[in-house]
Amino acid sequence: MKRLSVLLAALAVLVSACSKNDTTSPADNTHFQFKATLLPANEAPTPVTGVEASGSGVATIDFTLTRDSAGAITGGTANFRVDVTGFPATTAITAAHIHPGAAGVAGGVLLSAVVAPGEVVLTNGAVTFSRLNIAMTATIANQIMNNPPGFYFNVHTAANPGGVMRGQLVQQ
Repeated sequence: MKRLSVLLAALAVLVSACSKNDTTSPADNTHFQFKATLLPANEAPTPVTGVEASGSGVATIDFTLTRDSAGAITGGTANFRVDVTGFPATTAITAAHIHPGAAGVAGGVLLSAVVAPGEVVLTNGAVTFSRLNIAMTATIANQIMNNPPGFYFNVHTAANPGGVMRGQLVQQ
């Protein structure tokens, strides 16, 4: 009987330990994801019209940040995955970047996804392309982290060298 009591007590401790949910795990402060819904109508200062106006896409951008012992961002890398669809078969993607600028405001290139002209070829008006481990400075990382909607991602084509579609960054 005494052994049964000890066994039941041990079993109760084991069940109690297994049923606890540990919600105190530290938050990951080095990995962040952003998405941008890319539309020709979002291009600024002039929305895209014509045959490429039917295209659309999604950019998924993953940041891996480096931090010092105080937690300050010291740099990082970005991974880009861009899915585009609905374009004419003759569309030629020539560039893709993150720019500073609120919706409707154009800005200069801040961080390039490094697309060389002729490198990304659309099949039946669609393509998915990725660029990995693009280095970024602490300044760029801090700017985007502090105000994601103040930045946009856009894709350029030969027919629309100023940009064919764009979308504001949204942190996931």
